[in-house]
Amino acid sequence: MFLDTNDFPFTSLLEANWKTILREYEALSAELMMPWPEKQIYNHGWEALGLWAFGHRFDDNCKRCPETAALVEQIPGLTMAGFSRLAPGTEIKPHVGYTDTVLRCHLGLIIPNDCGIEVGGESRTWKEGKCLVFDDTTLHSAWNKSNESRVVLITDFVKPGSVFDPTMSPEAAEALKQIMESKNR
Repeated sequence: MFLDTNDFPFTSLLEANWKTILREYEALSAELMMPWPEKQIYNHGWEALGLWAFGHRFDDNCKRCPETAALVEQIPGLTMAGFSRLAPGTEIKPHVGYTDTVLRCHLGLIIPNDCGIEVGGESRTWKEGKCLVFDDTTLHSAWNKSNESRVVLITDFVKPGSVFDPTMSPEAAEALKQIMESKNR
């Protein structure tokens, strides 16, 4: 289910600074992007650059994007942040997130036509400079049927009234291991 962004004041901060975030993304080297670790849920072409994952800050990446890092670090209960790029023709299969204690926010950065996300049976499209917030444990999928890449800033944050359990599932631990190994190549 999608949630009202007005209930999360940090979304206004991200939206007010989206061009700064986009500028820092565009300055990154394409070689820094890595395949999303859960390869079983997409066909091809989903890449990410992590700033935070499971409460761990990736200092080198945050130094490359200092203004973006400073902005996401103002998000109450931040647990994950990074850039997500879907190549043309990418389809992310229906799946659910790893914990019911966080919510997910997407800030649209580069949004071509023919891209979308479905959460709990409701489809939406991203808009450049605007946030979408949803419950990641609700069945969701995404697609890019355009001829251009779609880019969003993804953040996870502790759901109000929840306590984030830093104990990782085996799947989450493996994903973090892959992130850290690829970072050190």
